[in-house]
Amino acid sequence: MADMFLANYLIPFLLHWAITALSLWAASRLFHGLKFDNAKSLVISALLLGFANAILKPLLVVLTFPLTLVTFGLFLLVINALMLLLVAAMVRGFRLSGFWTALFASVFISLLSVVMDAFVSAPGRAIRMPNGATWV
Repeated sequence: MADMFLANYLIPFLLHWAITALSLWAASRLFHGLKFDNAKSLVISALLLGFANAILKPLLVVLTFPLTLVTFGLFLLVINALMLLLVAAMVRGFRLSGFWTALFASVFISLLSVVMDAFVSAPGRAIRMPNGATWV
């Protein structure tokens, strides 16, 4: 039972967390308006960004669905930027200079995370949630 939990839930979660942290670190090197004071703030930001994207983002997507349709899906980029701004506001040591930095950094982080996940994950393997749903 413990081995199944470890293999099916914990390892994919930790792997995704590490990929998010690495993507945030790379974004902080590329975008001058995105800074981390230390590794602790980076790791906490990666964890909170994952939770915000898993819990809050779906709610925002549903609430703004008409606006997303009118903008042909481009409003989803704004939601991604808002998630990054929210995390920056919550974590001491994570500074983000403004909306445009958040917008471009969130696009970069998303793309880099997808690419790294494609190289690291086994083909057809996704993060499984306890209720049977998939995450990523």
